[in-house]
Amino acid sequence: MAESDSALLETPLASLHRELGGRMVPFAGYAMPVQYPAGIMQEHLHCRAAASLFDVSHMGQAELVGEGAAKALEALTPADVQGLKPGRQRYGLLMTMAGGIFDDFMVANLGDRLFLVVNASRKEQDLALIGAALPAGVSLRPLPDRALIALQGPQAVASIATLAPGIADLSFMGIGAFEIAGVPAIVSRSGYTGEDGVEISVPAESAEKFARALLALPGVQPAGLGARDSLRLEAGLCLYGNDIDETTSPVEANLVWTIGKRRRTEWNFAGAERVRQELDTGARRLRVGIRPEGRQPARGHTEVHAGGQKVGEVTSGGFGPSVNGPVAMGYVAREHAADGTPLDLMVRGKPLAARVAPLPFTPHRYAR
Repeated sequence: MAESDSALLETPLASLHRELGGRMVPFAGYAMPVQYPAGIMQEHLHCRAAASLFDVSHMGQAELVGEGAAKALEALTPADVQGLKPGRQRYGLLMTMAGGIFDDFMVANLGDRLFLVVNASRKEQDLALIGAALPAGVSLRPLPDRALIALQGPQAVASIATLAPGIADLSFMGIGAFEIAGVPAIVSRSGYTGEDGVEISVPAESAEKFARALLALPGVQPAGLGARDSLRLEAGLCLYGNDIDETTSPVEANLVWTIGKRRRTEWNFAGAERVRQELDTGARRLRVGIRPEGRQPARGHTEVHAGGQKVGEVTSGGFGPSVNGPVAMGYVAREHAADGTPLDLMVRGKPLAARVAPLPFTPHRYAR
């Protein structure tokens, strides 16, 4: 059932999106711009070439405060949170007791507190899950009064550094507090496009002024959800609810790298038993990249066949503007997961030839 416009929440930048010609659509309970007049293809390619501004204020932001906050969070995630140094951020997975992925999230050490960013579609559930796991003396503070803006692309950091030079000194996954255009901001050198760039948390009441200051920088253009999705797909990055969910494990999802080295000796996080077993014996299925032959894309839920049998399913698929062809990700049975393995994608009842392809489809260009 379609969500009515009246029932949708709005981010602090909603009026700016409309002013810029953004086409608003329902997403995770919010009215969000899917594209601007330039169109998804141009927005995507501009991000790969220059700098694009994305509104990601629908995401959930929160702080964990108190002695033992990092240890408490480790009960829910295989990430090494206690080993996270001040001024550093990490990508992690929240886990179910059965070993599925409850959500993916970012956690940063701001010195006196942990800063969390979780997915829009899961934020209420995530904060409830985390809150229930906290011991006395550790508190979770949701931050609903903050906006989140991503500036992504090879020129993003150079552009914003004209307003706050210290940002250029951050390395990939570095985070710090800055004043930018008169607005206090928490800036992390991270993003979900495969490009270099930053994500910036600012007070909601200053968000529009702040976004206008960034859009006034040379080379910066707005981009919507459409380009954000095609960029992250080319970069081989998972979208929660499509590529990962409570049925998928970190091993199946090829996210084993998120499990800290120390955590693999302790096995004291939710779902550890399934993760340990799959690391020992191999997962039944694996997330892979898929390149369809020809020009026709295969969308999510397309069946993947091999030898006339169903061996998996596409979870994300579309046209990759940077690779100038269709790209997809999905899960296939382990014996069909090697790069180059031929597959058939069942598009409108007809087999479309494809092959397993290495991820990412477009090289990551993070500031290592």
